[in-house]
Amino acid sequence: MSEEKKAFDPKSIPRPEFPKRAIITGGMPYGNKKLHFGHIGGVFVFADVYARFLRDRIGKDNVIFVSGTDCYGSPIAESYRKLCEETGFNGTIRDFVEENHKAQKQTLDDYMISLNIFGASGLGRTAEIHNEYTDEFIRRLYENRHLKKISTKQFFDEKAGCFLNGRQVIGKCPVDGCQSEKGYADECDLGHQYMPESLIDPKSTLTGETPVMKDVENWYFDLPSYSALLKEYSEQISKQKNVRKLVSSTISEFLAEPVIHIKNELLESYEKIKAQMPAHEFIEEPKKPSFTIKFNTLEELNEACGVLSQNGVRYRTGKTLVPFRLTGNIEWGVPAPVLEGEDPLTVWVWPESLWAPISFTKAALEKQGRDMNEWRDFWCSKDAQVYQFIGADNIYFYGVAEMGMFMALQKGENSANPPDGEMQLPILCANNHILFLDKKASSSGAVKPPMAADLLDHYTAEQLRMHFLGLGLGQRSVSFMPKPYNPTAKPEDSDPVVKDGFLLSNVYNRVIRTCFYTTQKYFNGEMPVGEVDAQIIADSEKAVLDYERFMYRFEFHQATYVLDSYIRKASKYMAKALGDADKTDDNALREKTLVNVFHMIRTAAVLLHPMAPKGTEMLLEYLQLDDSFWSWDRIFDKMSDFTGGKPHKLKFLEPRVDFFTRHPSQFGDGDE
Repeated sequence: MSEEKKAFDPKSIPRPEFPKRAIITGGMPYGNKKLHFGHIGGVFVFADVYARFLRDRIGKDNVIFVSGTDCYGSPIAESYRKLCEETGFNGTIRDFVEENHKAQKQTLDDYMISLNIFGASGLGRTAEIHNEYTDEFIRRLYENRHLKKISTKQFFDEKAGCFLNGRQVIGKCPVDGCQSEKGYADECDLGHQYMPESLIDPKSTLTGETPVMKDVENWYFDLPSYSALLKEYSEQISKQKNVRKLVSSTISEFLAEPVIHIKNELLESYEKIKAQMPAHEFIEEPKKPSFTIKFNTLEELNEACGVLSQNGVRYRTGKTLVPFRLTGNIEWGVPAPVLEGEDPLTVWVWPESLWAPISFTKAALEKQGRDMNEWRDFWCSKDAQVYQFIGADNIYFYGVAEMGMFMALQKGENSANPPDGEMQLPILCANNHILFLDKKASSSGAVKPPMAADLLDHYTAEQLRMHFLGLGLGQRSVSFMPKPYNPTAKPEDSDPVVKDGFLLSNVYNRVIRTCFYTTQKYFNGEMPVGEVDAQIIADSEKAVLDYERFMYRFEFHQATYVLDSYIRKASKYMAKALGDADKTDDNALREKTLVNVFHMIRTAAVLLHPMAPKGTEMLLEYLQLDDSFWSWDRIFDKMSDFTGGKPHKLKFLEPRVDFFTRHPSQFGDGDE
């Protein structure tokens, strides 16, 4: 590597700016089941890598990574009901949730997900804090006049004699263009929102009967009034380099004007009753099987829906914002504040899960012995940032409903750019779907995904972490194809998970071991120090800055490509240079090569640290250096800067000790 190859100064490249403090959140898994591979491979690995990266980048005390079990909601109540009926389970619903919460936490620990706290919205101290903050949050929305008490129709099963919660009703989604056959009370499994009376062909899951509609009163957040600000927000983030187009484009889809779509063959029926509906615009769609009628307000649209339903005219609504329901009448839920003397209600599950990360932040601070009021320094200060890692199906809740409520807690005229001290708007990192064997996996669907814990019977956590990061879920939906679970895989086929892990278990591992063993053989176990070649420094600086830019943009697969290229370059250089030294027994060349390669090992280790923490931290143990090794304040330092410019004694590396290894089940299978 001659110095004349250096074409530019990498440090001249503009660098992205990071906040002084940061919150990282992982989407909350429901408490009705253990974690399947999608929870880990679609969300938590990415959140963990970013949290670890920011700890190295801005300091570990300035980063809080939170998540927790979502203990409430109709999926949990329904799963608990079925469990009791089908297996004779005689524990309480709290027992059921707690068992799943403990299993979820164990799996996260096994995958090295470095949460500051993995709480539970309905268990222990985090539940106490969450209940208190929920009361505060809703009261503030009410006091600022952002809530409406709305009388709506709720499904009631006359045979069972009870109101039905969200998952106890199933039908077809009424939103135009949606093909979901799993429409629940007020949302479908693809995240579309609608009023309950719009659900097509509803059936009770308790009895199979068609439920009736009864009037109930609940509190709703006035989300439609934030349509203009949300459009402004969507336009703003569409220009940000660290927000994926998937986020801004999906948010925009939910901000459509109030419209109804009716099949063309029902035009005559529409003509007979159009005068009974509020004033609207008729829009002919020549190349579509339906025509459209557009209204000025959501209230007018709802009135028209009533007229159409009464006259048996089938229709579909557009993705118009509807009021966001905050309360319900299910027993298992967070208590809602009594605002106007109404009977006690509980909070509908999705809203309270959106502010639960704030509750968990407070709990994490308390756990660290810090003042819980510091949560504002992380959520409300302009020099802080919240990063929320979610799946694509949840963009409506986090990108529309959450943003609307957070805007409502701001005092500035332009709520998309709040003043310091008010709720700052989080940055969403939404992944596309991680498929399983080329199909969308769902624990409630026909294609059953493997549980995350079971994968560890075949792979190491670091193999899986590197594989998930390299899939490119930020760009498109990608299939997870683990060989042990793929019935179409042939014995001679390579396993994509194992193959992706070779960068660590084969290449990088070999580079580290070779340098340690060479040091032990020729330099009494002391790492030599000296001037690092200019080209080695330039290559390292370029890798650092490329990696930093990709991490800022959440382009994790690109960051893994940077590492792949850099580590393979280090391996190639080491093999040639040490080979040349061995041919002539040139100890000076051997020493120079070690100085250069240890610099490359160090650079790669810092970049790999968020992705493969176990192996890289084992490396630090053998280097016998302190934790400042990981700090990006020292990212361009050389090994001599850590050793005071003197040769440094390394921990002795025994033969056949690996820093990165394959799972025991993979040895002897011919995969190498």
